[in-house]
Amino acid sequence: MLVKMFRYLKAEGEDPMKIVVAGGTGFIGRSLVERLVDSGHTALVLTRNRTKIRTLYSPTVQVADWDGRSSGDWARHLEGADAVINLAGEPIAAKRWTSVQKERIVGSRIESTSAIVGAIKKSTKKPQVLINASGVGYYGDVKVGGVTEVSPNGDDFFARLCHQWESAAREAEHHGVRVVALRTGIVLHKSGGVLKRFLLPFNLFVGGPLGPGTQWLSWIHREDAMRAILFALENRSLSGAVNIAAPEPATMSEFCAELGKAMGRPSWFSVPEFALRLVLGEMVDVVIKGQRAIPKKLLDAGFVFRFPTLSEALSDLMK
Repeated sequence: MLVKMFRYLKAEGEDPMKIVVAGGTGFIGRSLVERLVDSGHTALVLTRNRTKIRTLYSPTVQVADWDGRSSGDWARHLEGADAVINLAGEPIAAKRWTSVQKERIVGSRIESTSAIVGAIKKSTKKPQVLINASGVGYYGDVKVGGVTEVSPNGDDFFARLCHQWESAAREAEHHGVRVVALRTGIVLHKSGGVLKRFLLPFNLFVGGPLGPGTQWLSWIHREDAMRAILFALENRSLSGAVNIAAPEPATMSEFCAELGKAMGRPSWFSVPEFALRLVLGEMVDVVIKGQRAIPKKLLDAGFVFRFPTLSEALSDLMK
């Protein structure tokens, strides 16, 4: 235990890095860039919208233009950078999953990852590590038992996407770069993501489970998500897939019950799957499928969660 704690404290105290971030304007990206700067690192954000970046961040955050698909002048910033963090991609739940939208979801992730790996290949002084987004949806719909980083991938749309996404990122390993695939669960914070969408119905006393309620939710408090990403960034012993999820997943019913308790609201208005499918189409799979993802690699490396249980996380977020 003492050895694990020493490794954890050492990782927290690493020297400042120059870090290139793609996808720095999203729900997770904005918070991560701020955390990197607060931790003393130098952040450069690749962006399609320079004006938007300047409204989000202080002048200390550097900016470079890119289209998310092809090589360009932005690639020179990878030369001599310590790390690249790629969170770029079309939001999963922004629009109904038409065939065109699904192509956007896949293309935006694979193309941006391949462009970054291509730039790494051409760099003389390559980054030490590529931290690339993925998701616990990699495992597909797993109704019974937990899944760890060595568990097989599923065979639905999002599982196939994550597998392809990670494969594109791991091409950087052929160029001597450590690659970490962040298999991230549902990130909880009131400012965005799933939790923000749940708040309104619960405030109106009509909150409750979506679908059967028995599906697993692998979740993580945003504070722990940021700390886990920094830990993976700075801890050289971590590579490959890493589950970014709290050690105690919950079912949909348990999640809604705990949220209702934290908000002082009932959790009784269950929305059946057929109704969700009428509204959301195939995108309903995001909320009616799930898996019990265990963060084995993080725990084995000595990472300590500040909010390991759902009740602790929601109590903090609902203050």
